[in-house]
Amino acid sequence: MNRHRHYRARMPGKTLARMLALALPLVLPLAPALAGTPAGASDLRALAQQYLQAQTRGLGERVTVEVEPPRAHFGDCANPKPFLPGNGARRWGKVSVGLRCAGGGVRYLQARVNVQVRYWESAHDVPRGAPVTVAHLKARQGDLGKLPRNVVRDLAALEGSVARRPLPAGTVLQHSLITRPALVERQQWVTVATGGAGFQIARRARALDSGGRGDAIRVRLQSREILNAEVTGPGEARLAP
Repeated sequence: MNRHRHYRARMPGKTLARMLALALPLVLPLAPALAGTPAGASDLRALAQQYLQAQTRGLGERVTVEVEPPRAHFGDCANPKPFLPGNGARRWGKVSVGLRCAGGGVRYLQARVNVQVRYWESAHDVPRGAPVTVAHLKARQGDLGKLPRNVVRDLAALEGSVARRPLPAGTVLQHSLITRPALVERQQWVTVATGGAGFQIARRARALDSGGRGDAIRVRLQSREILNAEVTGPGEARLAP
């Protein structure tokens, strides 16, 4: 009788050991994912790629990110936090991404961000001073990192613009190559409008700056108050919101 009681008492221990042996392979693969686990070079590259993909989403029609392997060996980095070095650093072309480690120290990786965008170039020769419209242009597709920094991507920027200098056929359109004729000259009296839903007020003011359509200028009211306004037409402006 005692033998049977002893047998039954040992069964739970064997069962528990068997259950733990079966569960152990399921627990071990989760260990690297625990918070604070040091990340190696391959993990840091994957994290940097995910971060850059999030930071560059929406920059163009198509974005691809390739993070280069580190050129030199560096130690593990616990709980890495990615960031872009510099204030307002460019997010396309050849870029650097930093990773701050929980125990101190920073790792840097190099990456290539390819941003495919639509841009515009002159379809034929455009003389200096000639209006620049869609009829003078043709659309192209290219890598933003290989284009001029001030390339024109939005056709709305061309409204009322003229060529600042002659544009031979095939010229990539840049903001520095176009200008808007001044519709308001400095010291000119202009009509300044303001208003809201259902009403509008117009006042006379002196322009303190010259500007073309859409440009921001300062105006001085007859009360000597100086306000900011946007040029809307010849001798006309609207108070900035």
